[in-house]
Amino acid sequence: MVQGEPALMGASKPALRAELLFYLTFLVAFALLVGVATSLLALAIAPDRGVAIIVILVALEVGIFVLYGHSLVTRLVLRPLDRVMETADAVADGDLGARAPDAATRDFATLAQRLNRMTDRLLDAQSQLVRSEKLASIGRLAAGVAHEVGNPLGAIVTYLEVLRRRGADEEVTAGIAREVERVDKIVRSLLDYARPQEDPLAPVDTARVVQGAFELLRAQGAFRRLHVELDVGSDVPMVLGRAHVLEQALVNLFLNAIDATPPDGAIVIGARRWAYEPGQAIPKRADDPGYARFPRTSERRPARIEFSAGQPGALLFVADSGSGVPPADREKIFEPFYTTKEPGHGTGLGLAIVARSVHEMGGVVWVDGAREGGAAFKLFFPIVPGS
Repeated sequence: MVQGEPALMGASKPALRAELLFYLTFLVAFALLVGVATSLLALAIAPDRGVAIIVILVALEVGIFVLYGHSLVTRLVLRPLDRVMETADAVADGDLGARAPDAATRDFATLAQRLNRMTDRLLDAQSQLVRSEKLASIGRLAAGVAHEVGNPLGAIVTYLEVLRRRGADEEVTAGIAREVERVDKIVRSLLDYARPQEDPLAPVDTARVVQGAFELLRAQGAFRRLHVELDVGSDVPMVLGRAHVLEQALVNLFLNAIDATPPDGAIVIGARRWAYEPGQAIPKRADDPGYARFPRTSERRPARIEFSAGQPGALLFVADSGSGVPPADREKIFEPFYTTKEPGHGTGLGLAIVARSVHEMGGVVWVDGAREGGAAFKLFFPIVPGS
């Protein structure tokens, strides 16, 4: 369900005030008619005992109307209110997964939607806080590990050079050098992950950054035997960020897409103006033909508490026709040292560095299923304020 659908559904429901007014008016009119009919019937059947019969029948009618009124109020007011209160109590007790159910009237349906939206905001705030603390703690750990490993690694390189000068077996020294280089790459990745970015955020032309990263890899021949499409909109807005950091993040995503895509496969790289919706999944692109549809479920995307509904900004994406990322791995894939590649291929830090860089620049990153068949990595940054 897209973001705008609950509001439309709520607008199509009757208002509580109108429902109560209708039923109570009907109840009063029906009571008057039944009362008059009862009086006439009682007087016609037993004129001498008409008053007693009228009193008994009126009492019976009042009892029936009271039960009907109680049922009406319970169905339209008390039961929906109890459900909303149960959800609010669950949220207050820490169950941020609780959601208020829909209601029959517009008032309670709107109240449930707003309570659920508030809960989503709390969940986003909690997730953002946990993510920030996790990034900070892992960053400190990575810096410590890189320092402790870096010093012995420098000594190993020195001893390796000594062995070479003394005529040690060349095959053995080459193997040691290869593994030392691999460890050094991991240490440098740890340092890249742990190193805080101190450059201030500045307006960045995301379209130019995407085109620059694309041209860089194309000039190096990285796209050989692949069908690569550059899809950049004409009105991509400026965002706050760090151009060199964003370019490096895109290069990491490009290289991952190249590794995941088989020969003659397809990769689509692009940027466009976009309004961010945490739970919206558009079934087609703007330039797709009218009959085209891309079946996918609407999954909740990561969000930031700074983002309002429909936050305008820039969406950057890298989609491929590889094997894709299973739904169960789509959140874990951005964690440090988590990798789906075979041992020895990758450190598991590339996407973690991308996620940290995007987070520090005020954006969000996630992965969806691509219509090309593989994975679609997406980055969103809010538009420069005032632009």
